[in-house]
Amino acid sequence: MIAKANTYTLIGLSGIPVSVEVDVNNGLPAFEIVGLADTAVKEAKERVRSAIKNSGKVMPTKRITANLAPADVKKEGSALDLALAVGLLKSSAQLVCDLEGVIFLGELSLDGSLRRINGVLPIIISAIEQGYKKFVLPKDNALEASFVSGATVYPAQSLNEVVEHLSGIKPISPLELRDYSSLTQNIVYDSDMSLVKGQAVAKRALEIAVAGGHNVLFVGAPGTGKTMLAKCLPTIMPDMTFEEALETTKIHSVCGYVKDTDGILYTRPFRSPHHTASTVSITGGGTHVKPGEISLAHNGVLFLDEMPEYNRATLEALRQPLEDGVITVSRASGTVTYPANVMLCGSMNPCPCGNLGSPDKVCTCTPAQITKYKSKISGPLLDRIDIQVEVDSVKYSELTEVQSAETSQTIRARVNKVRAIQRERFKDEKILTNSAMGERQIIKYCKLSQECESVLKSAYERLHLSPRARSRVIKVARTIADMAGSADIRPEHVLEAVSYRKY
Repeated sequence: MIAKANTYTLIGLSGIPVSVEVDVNNGLPAFEIVGLADTAVKEAKERVRSAIKNSGKVMPTKRITANLAPADVKKEGSALDLALAVGLLKSSAQLVCDLEGVIFLGELSLDGSLRRINGVLPIIISAIEQGYKKFVLPKDNALEASFVSGATVYPAQSLNEVVEHLSGIKPISPLELRDYSSLTQNIVYDSDMSLVKGQAVAKRALEIAVAGGHNVLFVGAPGTGKTMLAKCLPTIMPDMTFEEALETTKIHSVCGYVKDTDGILYTRPFRSPHHTASTVSITGGGTHVKPGEISLAHNGVLFLDEMPEYNRATLEALRQPLEDGVITVSRASGTVTYPANVMLCGSMNPCPCGNLGSPDKVCTCTPAQITKYKSKISGPLLDRIDIQVEVDSVKYSELTEVQSAETSQTIRARVNKVRAIQRERFKDEKILTNSAMGERQIIKYCKLSQECESVLKSAYERLHLSPRARSRVIKVARTIADMAGSADIRPEHVLEAVSYRKY
């Protein structure tokens, strides 16, 4: 007798339907799994065998063949265990029910209990798009699945629970849909802009960067607050919409980073990889082509502390995704495109010793050392960083002053107003922020007066700007104008935008 159970496998962020066909026939006892299965899937036969026995069922002593269709798509991971066990029980007449239209997901333990799996959220979303509505999955994945509307999810703790549910003996109560907005009401951050002393120029630059979605680079001596400012970035960014939260959680779900959360990411990601991180860990890849740090930071911040210490090839690999908002990872096992719409925040010292330009300390670096240090960040990459601001030393009187500074909540309220202006401006476009404008949008929405053109031309020639840098100056000026409530870009807006092109 042949039985079929439906499940899914993942390729990138896309769920691929898999039909598990199980045939139990007379012959020498054997259990074969065919259909381009990886090692984890092939080892499922031992997990299934023990789980069935330890669940009080009978493992047939016959020839068992399980085909994973379509046979030309590679299946990876342990999510197919439950579908294999259910198909085997039905094929051996130990389970009498209709399996059509139900997706089975879950890894089996040897005692028959169900373990959580990675990638549940993108699988469910893909399955709903393809017409499936019923899902049986591990209880540990319930939180992750509880935010997807249109899905009837049955969380189970063991194979026995699944069998009893399918047989009608003890039905599992479907999961209740959770409200996303309730999670975003009382968000508490560890950092806050009010804790940053002094640095008025850097704070202003940070607000402009967030308001328009611009990349930012902090340059300053050690201990002046560059890292602290960067950690405040998520606290002044607009709250994530439900669509953004789902898109971000899908990426983290594939990597298994959702298990210690409320099932969904409701704060913007802040990823700060160490400077020894490999290019693959930043961009994505590996044997199973997993997302890298730039994708895990999607809709959030990728913070590169001490940028010159990173591998040159790693930094250069960021150039394309910073322009396109996506990254395509090509490996021998396949090609996958992951979203990578991030705000890049970098920090660096002005020289190897960090004292160049300091009024109090003497720089001990030679001109050759300084040139070598700064050249570790290429011109093309610097060109893609819209705002480059110097972070000066803070006076002792500023550190001890009791006057309260603006909180992140106050700044975020202003940022939300500016973002609302941009949403209205780009409602007929496929972009959301000023930083995402192409040349067509710049011509349409950033018309410059003769005086503004004169200021920009002078800066272009004096600072030897590239055409790309000119476009980015205009984008920043558009954001500054939005913050000032001005429909037109004025000369003072252009001048301020130019002042942020330090390198």
